[in-house]
Amino acid sequence: MTSEPFAATAAAPHAVSPLRPAYLLAAAAAFAVMGVAIAGDSLWFLNFVHVIAGSLWTGIDLFMGFVIGPVLRRVPLETRRAMIVGIVPRTLVLMPTLSIITSTSGWFLAQRMGFLDLGYPQFWWMIAALAIVTLLTIQGMGYLLPMNLMLYFETQKPVPDVDKLGRRMRSYVRVVGLQGTMQVAIYVVMTKITIGF
Repeated sequence: MTSEPFAATAAAPHAVSPLRPAYLLAAAAAFAVMGVAIAGDSLWFLNFVHVIAGSLWTGIDLFMGFVIGPVLRRVPLETRRAMIVGIVPRTLVLMPTLSIITSTSGWFLAQRMGFLDLGYPQFWWMIAALAIVTLLTIQGMGYLLPMNLMLYFETQKPVPDVDKLGRRMRSYVRVVGLQGTMQVAIYVVMTKITIGF
């Protein structure tokens, strides 16, 4: 049974928010900054790129999962449609960019700081970090990215399937919540590694 806020009364015209070239240019600029940080000699700058990208990735995931997601589930269809159409084209570029920059700069940072040469049992912390990042990447690229696309295309239909949107939003919010939990876990692991054993 569909609750009233989800009910679609009639097909209404809606704006399509396409993937804009500016999003791709911004991502290319971010990758260029990462390249400079990796190629350069400044440990501070490489650490800055890693921390800022990781903080944005985690912050946006938590905000989407615990603020935007629950709001989207409760607003009328046309409001939900407008929000999804505005958010998805940006996040399709932003979130993979942040995850790739965080993981790649983190690997090079760990290498420069000697964390990849740690002995056991300390190296288990590095294995934990790599395992969490792998799971985050699989979830992000294998589930959240396709789910974003499905939500986007469903909202573009003249008469979207409201029940399907509701089910997908509930599933999406659960997975983003799990992503947020794992990202908090990786902060615990990274804090342990950087402060020392």
